[in-house]
Amino acid sequence: MYNNELKEEKEIEAIKLIDIAENLADKGEGDKAIDEYEKAAQIYLDIGGYIKIDELYIRITQLISQFKNNIQAMYRLKSIIRKTEELKLYEISAKLLVQLGNLSFRMKDWETAGESWNKAGDYFYESDPEDYNSLASILLLKAGQSFERSHITKDLGKRLILKAVMRINKFDELYQQEEKQAQNLIINKEFEAAADKFYTISTYFKQSMDNLGALLDEEESKDTALNAKARFIHFVAEYQTVSAICLTATNNPNFKEKIEDLGRSSIKLFKESILLLKEYLKNIKKDFDREIILRITFDTMLLAIIQTILNVEEINCTEYLLNNLEESNALIKELKKSSYFKIVRKIEKAGLTETLNDIKKVNLGHFEKIKNTLVSHFQ
Repeated sequence: MYNNELKEEKEIEAIKLIDIAENLADKGEGDKAIDEYEKAAQIYLDIGGYIKIDELYIRITQLISQFKNNIQAMYRLKSIIRKTEELKLYEISAKLLVQLGNLSFRMKDWETAGESWNKAGDYFYESDPEDYNSLASILLLKAGQSFERSHITKDLGKRLILKAVMRINKFDELYQQEEKQAQNLIINKEFEAAADKFYTISTYFKQSMDNLGALLDEEESKDTALNAKARFIHFVAEYQTVSAICLTATNNPNFKEKIEDLGRSSIKLFKESILLLKEYLKNIKKDFDREIILRITFDTMLLAIIQTILNVEEINCTEYLLNNLEESNALIKELKKSSYFKIVRKIEKAGLTETLNDIKKVNLGHFEKIKNTLVSHFQ
């Protein structure tokens, strides 16, 4: 423990170091300035000045963000993060990890960005689950979307996005139970009960969608906001569609009105999701995100399927997808390469019955285990 006199001496020493650091920063010598700031931070750590430590590391982060050399910036950030983690300054580590995630994402290092945002979210959540719940959720969402861009971590990304959606509404365990039960019911051909389960799941995501504004208040990236909104909408429409398909499989005419209600609601949501993803994709000139291409064409396929089940053609699905993309021939080519797009084309030309074998051959994500049971019912 320091006595008051020694503590004052140490504070004066820290202030002098900060002055030196500021002068170096003004001269454009950011790397040297950071060294002096770190020395000052260590003094405040020794004397228990934790509020000042936070201020100093925020200043360090600001300086690093001005580095023209991204590799150097990443090196310094990682070095400082290791030090703050060793000192168990987890809230400060979290703030630094957010910056590392932002920098890595700009450099298209999807794995590092995802790891940084994921860890930052965990640190924030652990330090104060109530105050940081929304921030931790949005960081988890960003981490998942970054991981999705990498072929290596794509599946992890999907899981984290789901986790982010569920964390904000606290239905993680309940969702997993409901989906597993629904899948077992379909395998046992208990379609009515399965339909109820899938509809219940859709209401969880509907609640999340309604609360999306609060989740995105702290998000500055328009792209992340567009992607998040489209994904929430997709989940509601997807589970409603599977619920409608299960009811159709019962061959019970009493469910006709319910099937139509679910179907028309899903059509509206799929259209909205497709428009949002088109808005995102139209701003990209090349190197289109493969995951987004698959998502938008997957939604278009489900839109075509539910229209066929309802025996309505509210819109031509391929035209709706490609409309107003004439100036982006590269994007149109990418969309047409998707196996889901090819299924939509075949449904429109030959009908759903002639396309069922093609649907069996494509991956349907978390519905992969139950697709054959559902598809076989319509053959």
